[in-house]
Amino acid sequence: MIQIAPSILSFDHSRLAEAVASLAQAGADWIHFDVMDGQFVPPITFGDGLVKNLRDKVPTRFEVHLMTETPERHFEAFIAAGCTRVIFHVEASAHPHRLAQSLRAREVEAGVAINPGTSVEALEPLLDVLDLALVMTVNPGWGGQKFIESTLAKVETLRRWRPELAIEVDGGIDPSSLPRAQRAGADVFVVGNHLAKAPDLSSAMRELKGLCV
Repeated sequence: MIQIAPSILSFDHSRLAEAVASLAQAGADWIHFDVMDGQFVPPITFGDGLVKNLRDKVPTRFEVHLMTETPERHFEAFIAAGCTRVIFHVEASAHPHRLAQSLRAREVEAGVAINPGTSVEALEPLLDVLDLALVMTVNPGWGGQKFIESTLAKVETLRRWRPELAIEVDGGIDPSSLPRAQRAGADVFVVGNHLAKAPDLSSAMRELKGLCV
């Protein structure tokens, strides 16, 4: 099933409650929280307190994308804040298989992300413990970057390895890149800058949903 998971990263952070409500009303399947610690990537964004404060505003499911070192230190806090899917980076852990198992043991979906410079083979040993694989289609850290076309080969490989796996793409997703990513095998799309800059959020979401076949 094709799903849209808008990221709040590019929205006005002084009006995030309004943005999340608008995204939910427009038909978002997930709200995507990009958490950055200033170590794994240079920027610092926000913590679990923000997620907790927004959790009762909408019924839409929340997922957190931990772009952090030692991601396991943050699992409990974001689960308690209301995230039902936790995504961490394979590059940030020496024991990603164990961490994915630990998330499933907490009865949340386990997701693992790879950067553009990381081989898709890094995910192969984890496929039996993953609910979702996230292929970064830009280098992590900032919104509004150009889509990296070569990352689609990783999506194709993952889809061949695990036909039933949820495969998410994140970075530079808009009406031009979404169909190409879908053809490669992606079925969950993180969209941030395109929606944040849209003159009409509902129309932009309908356009994206209309491209999903």
